[in-house]
Amino acid sequence: MTVERIDRLYTRLCGRDPGPEMMMSVPTTRALGLGLAMALAASACTPLRSHQGYVVDVDLVNSIQPGVDNRQSVLQTLGTPTITSQFNGGDWYYVARDSRNLGYTLPQPSSQITLQISFDQAGNVTTIRRAGLDQVADISPYGKTTPTLGRQRGFFQDLFGNIGAVGAPGAGGAPGQGGGGRTRP
Repeated sequence: MTVERIDRLYTRLCGRDPGPEMMMSVPTTRALGLGLAMALAASACTPLRSHQGYVVDVDLVNSIQPGVDNRQSVLQTLGTPTITSQFNGGDWYYVARDSRNLGYTLPQPSSQITLQISFDQAGNVTTIRRAGLDQVADISPYGKTTPTLGRQRGFFQDLFGNIGAVGAPGAGGAPGQGGGGRTRP
């Protein structure tokens, strides 16, 4: 695009002539565009670091002692756990993970600390276990479907597969009675 065409376009859009202070030379515009493109490309190579989960304070973690502390003292010292056990509430987990990635890749864990605190029925600390990145399992889902055991069914079999199965022998309910054995509505 020539300077004259840029002048005419500016005059048409803005309704006035550009002054000499508004004009940049074509080499300056190209250099500015090239510099902007290089800055954008360099920012894609900048490593990104992130921290997720519990912020570990080594002195506070080391102050928890089995047989001495209970649930309340652990809660006051370490705060709310990241995850609690689903059954019995016997274990508390504090998880901290540091990840690193480049601007265009998925984050990869660089370090992880998992602190597991187990309690007895009375609520006293019984054991404290620490685990690291070696306990992280890497899974790769297969496609967009979950494989199941049994026969493979297609779309139309799923859609129309139950036609005729209601009230059929072996489909449940008393023989000769539709509606699951009810005699009145």
